[in-house]
Amino acid sequence: MLQKFSAVLFDCDGVLVDSELITNSVLRGILQENGWDISMEDSIKIFIGKALKDQWEPIYQHTGVRIDDTWIAGFRARRDEALRTQLRAVAGSTQAVAEVASAYGSKIACVTGADRAKVEMQLALTGLDKYFGDRVFSGLEFPRSKPAPDVYLAAAEALGIDPRGALVIEDTVTGVTAGVGAGATVYGYSSGGPTSTDPGALLQAGASTIFTHMDQLADLAIEAK
Repeated sequence: MLQKFSAVLFDCDGVLVDSELITNSVLRGILQENGWDISMEDSIKIFIGKALKDQWEPIYQHTGVRIDDTWIAGFRARRDEALRTQLRAVAGSTQAVAEVASAYGSKIACVTGADRAKVEMQLALTGLDKYFGDRVFSGLEFPRSKPAPDVYLAAAEALGIDPRGALVIEDTVTGVTAGVGAGATVYGYSSGGPTSTDPGALLQAGASTIFTHMDQLADLAIEAK
């Protein structure tokens, strides 16, 4: 099999692991405890794909609580407890990653806007960690997380590749914007599930291709001899 790109950079939540609804349900419960009777639809729209610290304003407007590191740490503790018992890999993602890793070797990475502890836990829980090793990059470790391109640029530099030759796999407008900003080709994953982003929105953000199931990814990323 031949590589189509110099590297493949995977987002984590919603692409590799089916975590978004779990995490969002925990957050929604906490917000309701703080007086914001937010619907699931609004919670998904406002928070999924974005760094929680960057979404402090709507939380403050609806609850009067100005979230800080302590508040976020409390949320993460409850989130992680739920993830440990409920998390599953996205259907087809394990096989897709295995096939991509077979073709690209060490030129794959997990590039996320979430905190490192969460991502590493999720990869370990699903057995995906063996494909990525230490090639895990968190946008929260940079001054700007997604939608800024910083974390993708850092991943490309660490892999020793030109970001313009990379393929980025994303499922949110925030993530697609980050990948495009880095100069990479971005494929948008839209499963049609409750937390899935509409394909049109991903295309408008700059995704060049949309796919709807992880079974399709290997063929999109790899060219057979």
